[in-house]
Amino acid sequence: MKMIVAVDRQWGIGYKGDLLARVRADLMNFKKHTAGKTVVYGSNTLATFPGGKPLKNRENIILHPSVDFKVEGAIVAHSLDELFEILRARENTENVYVIGGASVYTQLLPYCDTAIVTKFDKSYEKDVYIPDLDASDAWECREVGEKQVSDAETDTEGGLEFYFTIYERTKEHRTI
Repeated sequence: MKMIVAVDRQWGIGYKGDLLARVRADLMNFKKHTAGKTVVYGSNTLATFPGGKPLKNRENIILHPSVDFKVEGAIVAHSLDELFEILRARENTENVYVIGGASVYTQLLPYCDTAIVTKFDKSYEKDVYIPDLDASDAWECREVGEKQVSDAETDTEGGLEFYFTIYERTKEHRTI
């Protein structure tokens, strides 16, 4: 499994139920990696999508504890055991991406071997974080892309510097 996320300097990912920044290049990078793949996320993340509907051109799996929770166009897993049962039926878990929110990242991070991280070179006001992969000996940054800069015409702010990075779990810390 892989995770894909955008973080600020302190590994914050959101504030008051929304992303820290909406940057077109980051959203396009997300789409490039996840289109045609399986995405796993929680109901709070679902609520941030346009119309509160599952993402198009992906198999959507939503983690939610209530057996009464149903979403048209998505599979609902009510526990990690149920999620893993669903995923075991897939031929290739390399095409499974964890996309949020914080509690889903935290629950599934031990099962991920790759993290695709957009790193915003800024500190935002935030109330939701994920673990700092740079501070963990279980993860190693294997790739840092060229510096990107946001555009005020297409993004929530202009002049924001950011990088597309790829982290891999170190061999001695692989669980699966």
